[in-house]
Amino acid sequence: MIWYEEEVQRVEKERSRLPYEPETVFYGSSSFTLWRDLYEDFADLRPVNLGFGGSTLAACVWFFERIMASVRDPKRFVIYAGDNDLGDGRHPTEVLLFYRQLTGLIRERFGDIPCFFVSIKPSLQRWDIIESIRTANELIREEAEKDPQQHYIDIFPLMVNYQGYPRKSLFEADGLHLSADGYAIWRKAISESVHNVLETVQKTS
Repeated sequence: MIWYEEEVQRVEKERSRLPYEPETVFYGSSSFTLWRDLYEDFADLRPVNLGFGGSTLAACVWFFERIMASVRDPKRFVIYAGDNDLGDGRHPTEVLLFYRQLTGLIRERFGDIPCFFVSIKPSLQRWDIIESIRTANELIREEAEKDPQQHYIDIFPLMVNYQGYPRKSLFEADGLHLSADGYAIWRKAISESVHNVLETVQKTS
């Protein structure tokens, strides 16, 4: 895990730059790290972006306590990871196990707060492992459905065309990282999911 050290050091400083106590933790890989407008897009949720480039779900587990050391009392987590685990050759069931570990760590440190998992995206660069991506997504969806505090945000169908192939306009030239249009889709899907949960809580409280 030593190759993440520089990125982790950068992320450790992220909380100290905020003029407020964060309520929504964005945690995961470069899809969050490279989200330039994340703070503006989710300003009403008082976010902190703790994504670190190239991270896997395994790395998110490994560095969790260290990265979360300065986070006090968040209200929710938004997670995107697993993409790189599969890209490194891990099996979908391993991705599920790391996801379980991560949610377990969140519960242990912060209590029974809502966790939103953004489904692993269908990308042009990783089309050769699309079946592994589908399988990992389904396993995590099934896991999330067992827990009322876990929420699965399915961005997969929003990112493919009528033939089921990734929409090129949603990616940068590398075919892996999101374009501005890709982020617009994610912003809407995440915001709707989080606010739907907030509205449900308000109605029942």
